[in-house]
Amino acid sequence: MSSRKPRRWLRRLVVTLIVLAVLAVAADRAAAWAAENRLASMAEQQAARYDLTAQDTSVKIGGFGFLPQVAKEEFSTVTMTMTKPTFSEVPGENLEVKMTGVHVPRGVITGDAGAQVTVDNTDIRLSLAPAEVAKLAARGTGLGGLKMEAVDGKLRAKLSLGEFAVDVAVTPTAKNGRVALAVDQISDNIPAAARELLKTRLARGISLPKLPYDATLKEVAVEGSSVVLIATAANLKLTT
Repeated sequence: MSSRKPRRWLRRLVVTLIVLAVLAVAADRAAAWAAENRLASMAEQQAARYDLTAQDTSVKIGGFGFLPQVAKEEFSTVTMTMTKPTFSEVPGENLEVKMTGVHVPRGVITGDAGAQVTVDNTDIRLSLAPAEVAKLAARGTGLGGLKMEAVDGKLRAKLSLGEFAVDVAVTPTAKNGRVALAVDQISDNIPAAARELLKTRLARGISLPKLPYDATLKEVAVEGSSVVLIATAANLKLTT
């Protein structure tokens, strides 16, 4: 019988440790959920200052273990996602904001007024439908009736120039905070004057509304059926 008692004691110890581990994970996750909601609310308030709204906003805290990061008052990564955002009356499809080096004082977690989050680096990806890009381009270039669509990872511009219908691939790039559109080879069936007009107008670039969080445009990509604006911001501050 004496040999069975140590086994029972060992089993009880293992069960106790498992229960404590589960409770610790549950407490960590519950605290993280509350903090994510808190940060989402702060991000929405800050976004409103940039005329940015969204149908829904969610925040995910990355890194290993929430409570250890709280103790250090720094999260390694925080990712915010906004669905169907609108900035300066321009509707978007999706907005992802990835923050690294997120300094979060305890006052933010406890809801203290005036508490401030500071972020070392912020990477922003804003997805727009080609139709919205075409509207911005038409305003800036005077090319009324300009349409755009993404086909096989390429952006195509469609426009009627007099009696001629133009359908040409364009390559969007970031240039001095604007979206420049480089026109690929246009059919020789289009008069030279019309070809030059289209190239010159689109080369002027699209003037964007002020990007969220004072971000600077770094790159423009065509992904699937969307045009993605890639921007960065440094030393972002979120306040309650």
